[in-house]
Amino acid sequence: MASKGAGMAFSRKSHRLTSDAEKSRVTGIVHEKLLDDYLHRIFSSTDRAPTAATSRKLLNFQNLPEHLDQLLHVDEEAEEEEESQGKVEGRLGPSTVVLDHTGGFEGLLLVDDDLLGVIGHSNFGTIRSTTCVYKGKWVYEVLISSQGLMQIGWCTINCRFNQEEGVGDTHNSYAYDGNRVRKWNVTTTNYGKAWAAGDIVSCLIDLDEGTLSFCLNGVSLGTAFENLSRGLGMAYFPAISLSFKESVAFNFGSRPLRYPVVGYRPLQDPPSADLVRAQELLGCFQAVLSVELDPVQGRLVEKESSEWQLQGQPTVLLTLAHIFHRFAPLLRKVYLVEAVLMSFLLGVVEAGTPAQAQSVVHQVLDLLWLFMEDYEMQDCLKQLMMSLLRLYRFSPIVPDLGLQIRYLRLTIAILSHEKSRKFLLSHVLFDVLRSVVFFYIKSPLRVEEAGLQELIPTTWWPHRSSREGKDSKEVKDETSEERLRRRAYERGCQRLKKRIEVVEELQVQILKLLLNNQDDNGGEASRYIFLTKFRKFLQENASSRGNMPMLCPPEYMVCFLHRLISALRYYWDEYKASNPCATFSDEAYIPPQVFYNGKVDYFDLQRLGGLLSHLRKTLKDDLASKANILIDPLELQAATMDDLDEDEEPAPAAAQRPMQALAVGGALPLPRPSWLSSPTLGRANRFLSTAAVSLMTPRRPLSTSEKVKVRTLSAEQRTREDIEGSQWNEGLLVGRPPEEPEQPLTENSLLEVLDGAIMMYNLSVHQQLGKMVGVSDDVNEYAMALRDTEDKLRRCPKRRKDILAELTKSQKVFSEKLDHLSRRLAWVHATVYSQEKMQDIYWLLRVCLRTIEHGDRTGPLFAFMPEFYLSVAINSYSALKNYFGPVHSMEELPGYEETLTRLAAILAKHFADTRIVGTDIRDSLMQALASYVCYPNSLRAVERIPEEQRIAMVRSLLAPYEQRPWAQTNWILVRLWRGCGFGYRYTRLPHLLKTKPEDANLPSLQKPCPSTLLQQHMADLLREGPDVAPSFLNSVLNQLNWAFSEFIGMIQEIQQAAERLERNFVDSRQLKVCATCFDLSVSLLRVLEMTITLVPEIFLDWAQPTSEMLLRRLAQLLNQVLNRVTAERNLFDRVVTLRLPGLESVDHYPILVAVTGILVRLLVHGPASGTERATSVLLADPCFQLRSICYLLGQPEPPTPGTALPAPDQKRFSLQSYTDYISVEELAQVEQMLAHLTSASAQAAAASLPTSEEDLCPICYAHPISAVFQPCGHKSCKACINQHLMNNKDCFFCKATIMSVEDWDKAASASATSSAA
Repeated sequence: MASKGAGMAFSRKSHRLTSDAEKSRVTGIVHEKLLDDYLHRIFSSTDRAPTAATSRKLLNFQNLPEHLDQLLHVDEEAEEEEESQGKVEGRLGPSTVVLDHTGGFEGLLLVDDDLLGVIGHSNFGTIRSTTCVYKGKWVYEVLISSQGLMQIGWCTINCRFNQEEGVGDTHNSYAYDGNRVRKWNVTTTNYGKAWAAGDIVSCLIDLDEGTLSFCLNGVSLGTAFENLSRGLGMAYFPAISLSFKESVAFNFGSRPLRYPVVGYRPLQDPPSADLVRAQELLGCFQAVLSVELDPVQGRLVEKESSEWQLQGQPTVLLTLAHIFHRFAPLLRKVYLVEAVLMSFLLGVVEAGTPAQAQSVVHQVLDLLWLFMEDYEMQDCLKQLMMSLLRLYRFSPIVPDLGLQIRYLRLTIAILSHEKSRKFLLSHVLFDVLRSVVFFYIKSPLRVEEAGLQELIPTTWWPHRSSREGKDSKEVKDETSEERLRRRAYERGCQRLKKRIEVVEELQVQILKLLLNNQDDNGGEASRYIFLTKFRKFLQENASSRGNMPMLCPPEYMVCFLHRLISALRYYWDEYKASNPCATFSDEAYIPPQVFYNGKVDYFDLQRLGGLLSHLRKTLKDDLASKANILIDPLELQAATMDDLDEDEEPAPAAAQRPMQALAVGGALPLPRPSWLSSPTLGRANRFLSTAAVSLMTPRRPLSTSEKVKVRTLSAEQRTREDIEGSQWNEGLLVGRPPEEPEQPLTENSLLEVLDGAIMMYNLSVHQQLGKMVGVSDDVNEYAMALRDTEDKLRRCPKRRKDILAELTKSQKVFSEKLDHLSRRLAWVHATVYSQEKMQDIYWLLRVCLRTIEHGDRTGPLFAFMPEFYLSVAINSYSALKNYFGPVHSMEELPGYEETLTRLAAILAKHFADTRIVGTDIRDSLMQALASYVCYPNSLRAVERIPEEQRIAMVRSLLAPYEQRPWAQTNWILVRLWRGCGFGYRYTRLPHLLKTKPEDANLPSLQKPCPSTLLQQHMADLLREGPDVAPSFLNSVLNQLNWAFSEFIGMIQEIQQAAERLERNFVDSRQLKVCATCFDLSVSLLRVLEMTITLVPEIFLDWAQPTSEMLLRRLAQLLNQVLNRVTAERNLFDRVVTLRLPGLESVDHYPILVAVTGILVRLLVHGPASGTERATSVLLADPCFQLRSICYLLGQPEPPTPGTALPAPDQKRFSLQSYTDYISVEELAQVEQMLAHLTSASAQAAAASLPTSEEDLCPICYAHPISAVFQPCGHKSCKACINQHLMNNKDCFFCKATIMSVEDWDKAASASATSSAA
């Protein structure tokens, strides 16, 4: 405490005492009596009775130090006790208790610099403290930052741990595990409650009685262990074992315990003497704020703290100088900041209105900055904010959220102070603390403790419904009782939502303060400091190097995003109000020049066109012509070299490593990248492993690029002018393409914030939105189980009391679980899936759509756009459609249909855009388009886009399937056809419904919604040119041949494995691939059916050169499929009979109805000439078997021509068994086709002449020779040579190049030869 010097010269802030002559002459010091009254009023002890004015000693500034020394005097015994903490009976070790990072650990761990926070970085790492206890009652607290697998408790020094066994798994070690709700000491039993992130576990040990117990958030969980081993050599260390990425922080007493327990002592004693002094000095400081001097009247005036103001009176200044001379050193200590200053400020917040509290806090901070050295004030502010963070994060959820509101109000009051805000932004909020915690509202794991039972007394849960929008919902009439329960539940949800909105509004106020750009007096405005830190925050979270724990948990990121959007839109519309030329936030987008002018750093995130260095090299001419941006050749060379060696370690860095860092477990003093920070308290960590040496070496900094037209600056180097621009500088918007308007949308800094918000959604928000739907899924599952149980209760005979008792017990369990989950669901809906949150995601979707549209207009420069803009557009639409129902529907949002149409236009245009090179983003676009055409609303949106875009989309879909991902393209075409094909109107696979009609979990398909408009476009394009249809159909036939062959090969392997005598298992991945090949075969057949229906002349008009070849190939494949699937007791039958999990979709119905649809179109619906050609080709194929056609109607043998069809065998497959899915007209067409083929095959058999082997094609031995190759003269049938010439121009036999193919007739050739002779 004497560190500031014993004299009263007051070098601090240039405050000094003046002489009496000077006082009376210039300073206006009050007369002696008033000064004495004032000083006695300020420096009267809180625990002593006030002395009479006549008996007390006269006080002035000369004897005030002596008076203060007496006032702050602490008993020598207390001082000695504090100085000898390390010698406390029952305790061994250093007086400052921390985690033992030098030898007391096992496994791989990350430890904070204060040695109190730890993150697991191996399977099951263990660490203990530096101090142990052997006698007395002791307690320490653990702040749970993640709710995963951890065992917390005590161990002795002789306990040996490894990666599988931790605290509680060995003799003389004891642990509590709130993840599995168990206690551990070699064996394990149930104990306690489940913990959640944000809880505090108190670990208590009573070595007098030999017992060990735990508390959760101050509530005792009961005695966990008794009869602990005590005596000589038995001392217990606090210890923890935790699995990968789990994190906690310990409090051994360095800070006030959150939940102190009477009779138990923290392992680290508090600084008692300093605490007494700090409280006395705080009392003096409060007295200054409550009294004003009136020198005119010569009296003291009592004032409210909120009305008190520093008016420059020398008496007050000198008084405060004396106070802070002693108080300032104390305010650098963590314990005293939290116990004294924090308590005082929280009292100020609670005592008055927000405006009054803010006024007092501002006065306090002004005085602290005035009378404390800068380094002291900075330490004090840092500790103050860290304490606030801990208090907010680890406070229990109470019904009115009063604790959270209290801490947020104090945070707002502190951040409203400009100087404090800028310091915290520059050095604390994003560097040391993870301020995102302030924007999170944690979800209560135990609803009874959060008071949700009182807030939502009536529970209700929705009936099971699809997440795919209203199109697929099964509406069920609700009873009057259900309606009353639902309304009562909704009222409770509204009450909860209003309370949560209070907290959310306070969080938005914090961000509004951080985004203030008008506080640039004497330095940079807060917004630009925030932008620098925010960009670094995004970079740390976007980096996946080293596979480290994510810096910001995704649940925090979700809340941060919504608050950021609210604050951003507030400032955006505020700017519009004062600048009419700007746009409203409803029309916001990111101008395309931001992506290529180098003003915003996108780290190593992928661009649509590939690597940034590659794009700058290949598109430098476009940049110069369209954006007036020139790329220096030296910069291109530097970028290219950087791409080659960016991950190499520079030699100087390696040479500078200290040798001691190579020791196992040695604390590594290297500079640490901030992405290795703990989510617990946000400080840099020590890595307790040699593996850290390679991870912690700083990456080589990139050289600053130099441009002719623009400067490329890192986030830290930029100034306000670099962002906002000036009269001759457009800032972030330099390089404006001619397609963009000259008027700015808004402030450039807000554009960068918006860009960061979109990046945040892509990093983890979308993933978390999908994860939180799990609560709703749990409600659906338990509701279904409850309904099943209630049905069984109604059907159960009353005489079976044993069964009734079990069912009643199950019903009670399910009801209690549903009550709990429905209240949790209300919390999730209020914090994550509310209408306001839905509008935020919708706004982001529209921003992305506008950004993509504007970027597309720039032509080749569109390739500079980061991939995540397209990803966010796709994913945000998916979230709106799937995650926010059934409470909220996307259809209720303003401009819903227009947004669907704009997204449809983007998907239709860019899924085959050559400017997009990334495989993942191209697949995402294709999958999004495939999903888009599945549902009526989005399909109608596709039909609303301009006709030229629709035609271009269909043209891309009809491109040949070779050398590109074709499966998704085929699914899209199939979905345009579903509902039009033969027996293709089902929403659930018919064969599964026949075998398991009661199973509600059967795979479900979307209700068919075909598009006749897009089908017509497809027909027009196939008729358009001579090469479009043949190239497309040949690729489809090739892929069908491949997919069905692969499927047959796989089911052969599966059948062989099933027939082996030894026990074996079929790989689930193999089953999945097998089912996929089957589904692909069916979908390819459906595309062929659609093509034949829309454009039959492609196959049947033999005036076209490729028609006969296509028809013969089609007939060959159809016969192969029919023969494989319809053979009696064949391979396909046996595998289907096995009913293996994963092969549910494999059955006769899907593939046979697809083949039947093609045959019906060829043989029944076509013109007479076409039918005749198709029949002749089908019958001429050597694989054709009439029995396969009879199989479709359940007939074992072909009927006699002219007789009626016999009734089908009930045990056999028959299309007649699926009358719910196949119409009477369709069945009649199948019967007509069978009769036609029966008759035609009989006629063909009668008319056919025996052919000698010499006249058969030497390739297929199925057709007579009909073609001769020129110039070599070799022969084959036309089908073989036509198919061969599709891919090869060489002769089958001599490999000579075939110049032409001519018809060959044996008789004509023989006559020509004889005449020549």
